[in-house]
Amino acid sequence: MKLSFKIILYVLGITVLLAIIAGCSLTSLSPQFGAEAEGQRMEKIRQSPNYRHGEFQNPVETNMDLGFKGTVKAITSRLFGKDDNLEPDHMLPAVKLDSGKIANTKDTATVITWLGHSAFMVELDGKRLLLDPMLGDRASPFSFMGPKRFSELPITLEQLPQIDAVLISHDHYDHLDYGSIKELNEKTTHFFVPLGVGAHLERWGVPAGKITELDWWQEARFQGLTFAATPSRHFSGRSLSDRMQTLWASWVIQGKTDKIFFSGDSGYFDGFKEIGNKYGPFDITLLENGQYNELWSNIHMMPEQTVQAHLDLKGKLLLPIHWGTFALALHPWTDPIERVTAKAKELQVNIATPRIGQPVILGEKAPKADWWREYVK
Repeated sequence: MKLSFKIILYVLGITVLLAIIAGCSLTSLSPQFGAEAEGQRMEKIRQSPNYRHGEFQNPVETNMDLGFKGTVKAITSRLFGKDDNLEPDHMLPAVKLDSGKIANTKDTATVITWLGHSAFMVELDGKRLLLDPMLGDRASPFSFMGPKRFSELPITLEQLPQIDAVLISHDHYDHLDYGSIKELNEKTTHFFVPLGVGAHLERWGVPAGKITELDWWQEARFQGLTFAATPSRHFSGRSLSDRMQTLWASWVIQGKTDKIFFSGDSGYFDGFKEIGNKYGPFDITLLENGQYNELWSNIHMMPEQTVQAHLDLKGKLLLPIHWGTFALALHPWTDPIERVTAKAKELQVNIATPRIGQPVILGEKAPKADWWREYVK
């Protein structure tokens, strides 16, 4: 009896060990997981005031541990909760973009075009920028599983013209996509990323000379534009072993006259006021507004907090992002935009609600139609 029990324990131990080895092998052999920082890149990370105890830290205390009760609640909600309207019952259409017109960008107007989720094309002072250009089908390291896109792309990666710069907020799969970066490498002049993220890009074939890594509050000049990496309240990681090993950031983009704020992912915190005081007012704020839950509200804002963050930033026009493309949380897919527009109306905040692919031109009337209601079941 004792011998049988020992054999069972031995078999279980070997099984767990093999699973760990297999997981590590998969991570090291599969390029989509990215790479760890080494050498000079790692030395730069260690010198960051935001890197302590072997990992990057949030700007304020942020508990990301759901605890036993929270974990059970999250699992049971996913397994047994109502799944009504987590996504539309058919693919959301997008306004198609003309690559020829985009290629002839003029230095006349600032154009912000939502490509879905948190991906944007920004035409500013004659330059074309992409923000978090996740243009793949799944927010996952695998092509056969994981959250699948439920909205059309307004333009394909192949159709995109030359891009002056790509800005990345952090390395999660719904913001940094292996296939998208591989496709964009040849047509992009430069990549701007938070500390450590450059290791992923280099593994994917982007030359080190095309990558600039910034810590919070650091700035870079690029062809007449200024990019500043600013704090956010979130986390990073592409596998089980690299959590908090690369930095996450929001971005300030400043041109000759117009100024843009891009939140990436973030829970609400007083840092928005600090950014607003240092860099505001902003002509437009692109602020996270979806994939939230009370269980993880420290790292993803609730829609009402999105409006408050816009006010903290001294924004003139709010454009809600991080919704309408992937179902990464348990709320109905229209809840984020319904809640944020209601709060914006209450606080008399100017808000834009473009369709995916519909341009927002600064200085002109912003799109404000409730278009999503056309696709509710």
